[in-house]
Amino acid sequence: MKTADFYFDLPQELIAQDPLEDRSSSRLMVLDRKTGEIEHHIFKEVIDYLNPGDCLVVNNTKVIPARLFGSKEGTEAKIEILLLKRKENDVWETLVKPGKKAKPGTIISFGDGLLTGEVIDVVEEGNRLIKFTYDGIFEEILDQLGQMPLPPYITHQLKDKNRYQTVYAKHDGSAAAPTAGLHFTSELLEAIKAKGVNIAHVTLHVGLGTFRPVKVEDVTNHHMHSEFYIVEEDQAKLINETKQRGGKIVSVGTTSCRTLESATDDQGVLHAGSGWTDIFIYPGYQFKMIDRLITNFHLPESTLLMLVSALAGKDNIMAAYEEAVKERYRFFSFGDAMMIL
Repeated sequence: MKTADFYFDLPQELIAQDPLEDRSSSRLMVLDRKTGEIEHHIFKEVIDYLNPGDCLVVNNTKVIPARLFGSKEGTEAKIEILLLKRKENDVWETLVKPGKKAKPGTIISFGDGLLTGEVIDVVEEGNRLIKFTYDGIFEEILDQLGQMPLPPYITHQLKDKNRYQTVYAKHDGSAAAPTAGLHFTSELLEAIKAKGVNIAHVTLHVGLGTFRPVKVEDVTNHHMHSEFYIVEEDQAKLINETKQRGGKIVSVGTTSCRTLESATDDQGVLHAGSGWTDIFIYPGYQFKMIDRLITNFHLPESTLLMLVSALAGKDNIMAAYEEAVKERYRFFSFGDAMMIL
């Protein structure tokens, strides 16, 4: 299977640069994977495709304002840091630009010394381990100094940090938002619950690997970055009981999907627990837990496009994307949504 098989031509102007005023007024393409049939809706009409006894599974991770701008002590050279993974309390794996200015031993100052970081090691792919020193609570300082780490294809500055968070974001730890969830409002979620649909939460802290292009010609040679997930005992019980009763498991986003598929055994039972997953889902994969998927429109040749192709069939997805371009759907993080039935 070739990476080039997942290429499509995407006009630059269809990449959404700003979130809509009303989260749930984005467009929704509904794709029937058995027939390939496509319908066009508004996102809030997603409720019409959810039935009493189904379970909507959301990822309640919270994006941290992980982009920091500082200066190197001694030379005052400007350095940008992106927090990727917390290794220990105050030690983080980071992406540093420009990396050549960040040799081990380098001290970087942020916010006039409110936060300082020492480069203690170089890890794979040139990332740096940085130990931070500060007075007070790290999260509060980060909130004060950090910026939201928007994807590289978004060039506009975000006016309101909360627009890159889902309304149910709870656990700090992501370097990117689980963007399919950005379409839900509290009102829509309440209406979904009132219809008799259960809402379950899992946590997967999204890493920047989600934007990493597939650089190999053969898809099967691509290696995913690992991401940390948590499935709580009561949530696993709710999801398993839904499945046993014949309700549909509707995954909100590829991150919820990857969490569920990582923590489900070959008998189709979801296990509570936490750990790291580098699951790579591409055509040929047999889904063990999810029945339906709500997702955004993804980059050409991306692992996310491969995941949705595994669920809906590559031909169906490529035809749906061609239709989305023709109908001028908005793409990527702040774009429109698709529901795969």
